[in-house]
Amino acid sequence: MTSELLIAQTILQGFDAQYGRFLEVTAGAQQRFERADWAAVQHAMKQRIHLYDHHVGLVVSQLQCITGAQFYDADFSRRVKACFTTLLPDYPRGEIAESFFNSVYCRIFKHRELTADRLFIFSDQPQDSGKQLYRPLARVLAPGGDLTGMLHKLLIELPLRLPWQDSLRDARTIADALASAFPDARLDEARFEIASELFYRNKAAWLVGKIRWRQQVYPFLLPILQSSQGALFVDACLTEHNDASIIFGFARSYFMVYAPHPGALVEWLREILPAKTTAELYSAIGCQKHAKTECYREHLRFMASGNQPFIIAPGVKGMVMLVFTLPGSDRVFKVIKDRFAPQKQVTEQRVRDCYQLVKEHDRVGRMADTQEFEHFVLPKNRISDELMAELQREAAGKIEDLGDSIALRHLYIERRMTPLNLYLEQATAQQLHDVIEEYGNAIKQLAAANIFPGDMLFKNFGVTRHGRVVFYDYDEICYMTEVNFRQLPAPRYPEDELASEPWYSVAENDVFPEEFRHFLCSDARLRPLFDTLHGDLFTADYWRGLQQRILAGHVEDVYAYRRKQRFCHRAAQPLSA
Repeated sequence: MTSELLIAQTILQGFDAQYGRFLEVTAGAQQRFERADWAAVQHAMKQRIHLYDHHVGLVVSQLQCITGAQFYDADFSRRVKACFTTLLPDYPRGEIAESFFNSVYCRIFKHRELTADRLFIFSDQPQDSGKQLYRPLARVLAPGGDLTGMLHKLLIELPLRLPWQDSLRDARTIADALASAFPDARLDEARFEIASELFYRNKAAWLVGKIRWRQQVYPFLLPILQSSQGALFVDACLTEHNDASIIFGFARSYFMVYAPHPGALVEWLREILPAKTTAELYSAIGCQKHAKTECYREHLRFMASGNQPFIIAPGVKGMVMLVFTLPGSDRVFKVIKDRFAPQKQVTEQRVRDCYQLVKEHDRVGRMADTQEFEHFVLPKNRISDELMAELQREAAGKIEDLGDSIALRHLYIERRMTPLNLYLEQATAQQLHDVIEEYGNAIKQLAAANIFPGDMLFKNFGVTRHGRVVFYDYDEICYMTEVNFRQLPAPRYPEDELASEPWYSVAENDVFPEEFRHFLCSDARLRPLFDTLHGDLFTADYWRGLQQRILAGHVEDVYAYRRKQRFCHRAAQPLSA
């Protein structure tokens, strides 16, 4: 056996070990759900994220023992890639194995010498590999004149080992919801494709499927929850593509779904999530490192499709991050500045730690996921003069001049949204009401997940294409349990209220919710909306009450769909499509 083949096999074996542990942690999701062990759910989510880098490190250590410095030779590394490629034709996870190879390579070469002959800039895997699937992705069901009976059989045959609260009731309710959602369809003629595996996240087990009727395909999503007595019930039936997009959104934690053939599952999901990119689909099922690879490939394709320059992103400039984008792109690029504004008492490492916290935490649909890159290369002729000047002024320490290009030592890529402060400037009265309701819900759901945003200014939030409000500026976040929420002390004298400095002592983690009103309600249109919708945000008692629930170990219920879509909230009302 040649040294090149030995190294290639070592890398693939390392990936096998990593993905085996990934599947092992994922397979425990059913037991954690059935035991209602929500603390274990959160621990497993973090554990699974850490597995990848841990196993990359193990492989790098092995290779350093095997080869010494030989792997640094360019011709040798090309031959290693060629050998690795020969191992993949019959391999069930070839596309992710390529990403693992890339990660090992980048760890060894310090993110330098990134050329297509030495690693997988684009995949070498055929688009339709035709590889045999040893586990069927889905099964097909037909109502056969009895939709309720089919649905009831579907529910009771699920592998969950808890009793049902009332499975026949749920089947009837789902059938009624489908009849309302598709009033013109003959559902007896439809075909239901049901994923073989349940999708677990937070406190729900999701049944994921498709409805095929004539030439159309619709999502069929059932969130299964358990009551306080440990009985199962279906909470909603979601059949809109927009709902599916939100369920699998970039602001939510990754699903736990057993996927020995992740590429095949991604292709199966694509039909009900047509607006999602390949990167977003892999991310949704927990393959976030391969999602990073696909994110970079999507960036390269977008770059090749035009010649517009990178520009400074619209909105208020940040005090910690320099943010830029490409016109027409759905991504923004965020670079940590070399120096921060004086009022920002943070370090670069603290900022990085905050972004990693968000990656590992339950994002409850309210914090955007990010992809972290090192040595990110940009052609100089695609950088606007204004942006180049800003980079040199604010982040010169992050720039390496490569001649025709520059390399940014470190950056994050994040989904682009409309900054909330800009959205408010153009909003109609109804849009104002809806977005302030969304903003308050975002704050409350983050707080319920033990996250305090720190800086709650509108400029730190974005509005998605679905109208949801998402937090995206993480340099001041902390756990709710670390904050001391206080009421403002009463002034001692009338002059106290006019003084430039507070008349009371303020510790580092002290927060006064009454002060939120001053910067959130400076626009007169917003004050009555906040008072009506979210007046509790301005009271210390509200925040302290949440803290007490968190400290008591309570995990709040946060739904990935609107309250009006829950069966318990619409049981007595006709359903609308």
